[in-house]
Amino acid sequence: MPTRRSYPFAFLSRVSFTARSSCTGCIGLAWLVLGVVGLSSAGDDWPQFRGPGGQGHADARELPVEWSESKNVAWKTSVPGKGWSSPVIAGETIWLTTALDAGQSLRAVAIDRRSGSIAHDIEVARPESPPKINDKNSYASPTPVIDDGRVYVHFGTFGTACLDATTGRQLWRNEELKLNHSEGPGSSPVVHGDLLLVNCDGIDAQYVAAFDKHTGEVVWKTPRSGPFNDDPQQRKAFSTPLVIDVGGTSQLVSPGAERVAAYDPATGQELWHVNYDGFSNVPRPLFAHGLLFVCTGYMRPQLWAIRPGGEGDLTESAVVWRCPKQAPANPSPILVGEELYMVSDAGVLTCLDAQSGSEHWQKRMGGNFSASPLYADRRLYLSSEEGTTHVVEPGRKFKPLASNQLDGRMMASPAAVGRSLFLRTEEHLYRIETTPPTAAGG
Repeated sequence: MPTRRSYPFAFLSRVSFTARSSCTGCIGLAWLVLGVVGLSSAGDDWPQFRGPGGQGHADARELPVEWSESKNVAWKTSVPGKGWSSPVIAGETIWLTTALDAGQSLRAVAIDRRSGSIAHDIEVARPESPPKINDKNSYASPTPVIDDGRVYVHFGTFGTACLDATTGRQLWRNEELKLNHSEGPGSSPVVHGDLLLVNCDGIDAQYVAAFDKHTGEVVWKTPRSGPFNDDPQQRKAFSTPLVIDVGGTSQLVSPGAERVAAYDPATGQELWHVNYDGFSNVPRPLFAHGLLFVCTGYMRPQLWAIRPGGEGDLTESAVVWRCPKQAPANPSPILVGEELYMVSDAGVLTCLDAQSGSEHWQKRMGGNFSASPLYADRRLYLSSEEGTTHVVEPGRKFKPLASNQLDGRMMASPAAVGRSLFLRTEEHLYRIETTPPTAAGG
């Protein structure tokens, strides 16, 4: 049963922050100034991991199909430290997180969308002795959430904080939710109503929790119902939950090790669950056509289509179909119309019929993948760890459009607003936008 609190006074600690305005390696600023009028065009917000609906769809247009280090780059800004969180955007500000000093300085960074200059670089937490993490992870992998003028940053067991999205001033911080990630933090937070919802799945503790987004107090905390594998390493997970509507009722769908469960987001009460074999789950669920699409995690990832609703154990009754091959362990799947697309960690892109699970086509893209795909401007954008972003036209036949290379490793998922793509590599954030032609004689 969930543990509930009745809003006692909470001690809210503050940390100092520094602000700076600099743009390292910015290019193309002359034409960028001329194109600022386009900032208020369609799709101006990307407030959370995988965009406004959490499904990887962007309301963007006139996006470039081709780019490189010397083509269609509006600006390229050096981001201090290391972090695999994806950029989130509201209006003219981009937020992301990063970690300096081997995880001893956890920071939130705000970047001006027009110029690429760093507006704020804020230390949120300073763990004394951060434990080792997986080489493929970072201390700043969870993606922030922007909501109603505030930005929420989450570092797992190292703490959660709320900042004023304009000034960067810290409004609250909470370090109550403790767990041993073993590999480092990964689950991103979700806003629903007045709550900030988080998955907490370590090798020592597994639970789902909700903060009051205004005060930072823990409203409820529900332990996973289990049972769990005897090996603690097979109890952890890193997935981001998704709030869906089932028959007019909100349900928080939360994948964890061994099972996916749905909770009442207001109270934390478990509503139903489906069991599977798998752990270290990363992909965020999809919900469309009355079906929930969930990846089962390591060691043999599968993609399951589940019909949500009902109560208790739905393992035998709710699973509509299973795809047992080339399912991702890290990238989230994406759905366009009746077709569902997934790219495996080893770079195999598959197109399935969402209703039946039957395969339309499968192609090896090359490289390794951790970032989740993006659908924008009638195209799929898929970024590999090697820094290549493939552009594919969705449909029942494979239609590649371009492959674009940037310098540096790429693990963060892309964002798109207005007429721009935002891509984060190991050391930089890029704004990718079609460069206007040079005026005659210019």
